Amino acid sequence: MPADDIDTGHPHSARIYDYIIGGKDHYPADREAGDAMVREWPALPVHMRANRDFMNRAVRYLAEEAGIRQFLDVGTGIPTSPNIHEIAQSVAPGSRVVYVDNDPLVLALSRGLLSGTPEGRTAYVEADMRDPAAVLDAPAFRETLDLGEPVALAVIAIVHFMLDEHDAVGIVRRLLEPLPAGSYLAMSIGTADFAPEEVGRVAREYAARGMPMRLRTLEEAGEFFTGLDLVEPGVVQVHKWRPDGTGGEVIRDEDIAMYGAVARKPR
Repeated sequence: MPADDIDTGHPHSARIYDYIIGGKDHYPADREAGDAMVREWPALPVHMRANRDFMNRAVRYLAEEAGIRQFLDVGTGIPTSPNIHEIAQSVAPGSRVVYVDNDPLVLALSRGLLSGTPEGRTAYVEADMRDPAAVLDAPAFRETLDLGEPVALAVIAIVHFMLDEHDAVGIVRRLLEPLPAGSYLAMSIGTADFAPEEVGRVAREYAARGMPMRLRTLEEAGEFFTGLDLVEPGVVQVHKWRPDGTGGEVIRDEDIAMYGAVARKPR
């Protein structure tokens, strides 16, 4: 990937996230933005790590307890270990994973997303989730996943960057549409319900850098799961979704601005 294809002069949401959770794939503009946001809400790193931990627990649940062997991760972001394929293939080495993102930097780093087990398969699709057809019609999607078997669709920490005119609920439903009964949806959804002033200031920092946000209430978050069978405990703050006790820090509700849930497509 030529360096000219990556805009390093402006911050990018995935690189800000990478910086704040301690990654290495970011640039000065991302670090400046991340530092400004943490000044506005010092709990932001706790919140972001809790979101990542939710994703890890959800994938482990899907692989271990639900028996899912195929995953579609839309809005992948910068590779951070453990990735979905690492978790799923540690449970079932034959698991298949398709990653989807439209960031040139993620494409440049996608080699780290493709180093799965010999028994399994991983693939990368460069597409914008706002165009579901570009995802679903991609050869790598069709060649890697068997739509005769259940698939887990993961949409983690991305829909808060989709405004009302993008119809995020409709897009997620379109992505779920071709997946067979018994498939799952795992999502985390940004909210300002628990720390409205602090999260509002962070949202303004994002907007000032060309990344407007649409934060959702609990009721709005629940709309993504209409018609699906929610896995207990339903739609909750991400740190409350099946905690496994492995996290070392005590997390306060007001330090988390993300709802999370896993739901099954009924037969």
